[in-house]
Amino acid sequence: MSLTDRQGALKRLAIDLLLLTVLGLVLGVLSPFGTAQLSPGERFIYWLLSIVGGGLIGVAVDEGLGRRIDGFARRLLVVTTVMTPMVVVWVGLIELIFGHQAFRLPPVLWFRVWVISGLVMTVRILAWRKPPTPAPTVETRVVVAPPLPEAEAAFRQRLSSKRRTARLIAVEAHDHYLRVHTDAGVELLTLRFSDALAELAGAHGFQTHRSWWVAGEAIQAAQWRRGAGELSLAGDLVAPVSRRHAPTLRAAGWL
Repeated sequence: MSLTDRQGALKRLAIDLLLLTVLGLVLGVLSPFGTAQLSPGERFIYWLLSIVGGGLIGVAVDEGLGRRIDGFARRLLVVTTVMTPMVVVWVGLIELIFGHQAFRLPPVLWFRVWVISGLVMTVRILAWRKPPTPAPTVETRVVVAPPLPEAEAAFRQRLSSKRRTARLIAVEAHDHYLRVHTDAGVELLTLRFSDALAELAGAHGFQTHRSWWVAGEAIQAAQWRRGAGELSLAGDLVAPVSRRHAPTLRAAGWL
């Protein structure tokens, strides 16, 4: 055993002794099983000897055997049952010291020891019980790469110099012209929507509606309700999502 392991074992033993001492003092105050007839000093000595000594027997059994048993109830039952005979002998010796003329181990003593041992080991096992390991959280997100410049080059040539290098957010069709949304403002183009889609075919984006195309990197959130959806885009823009184009966005992880 390494130095670190020995130090850890000593620390656990010190904590166990403190826990058992507290339990012994509590039982000294409660004075169960007829021990109230003893004087206060005798009562506390009796329970401290019984709980600390018997508890250490239980600690040894639990460390050697209990850790190999799965399930709290099963571990408690096995440890309590295995330690009881040894603790009965220990308590019998204590009662002999406290004035009994003969070394006796009546059935009632076995039952009392089994009950108290179970209570003590319940506290001990729960005190050292490791918190449950939370289920691993798998976070998934769609990583959208910015479009390659050449993928949008033909379409950008149609824009004014002010918006030609701006961030493209969406293209919205209105009758015979297009409303092009960028982070440098909106620009109107006289162009068919089908031609715009052809020029943006290599860019990273989605047609979300019969009159909308949105850049993938501009999508911030999406929602779908009652057979229709919408995308929240950069620049506080909202684009509709039709039932026809929803599968493409769903496959990309947005719906």
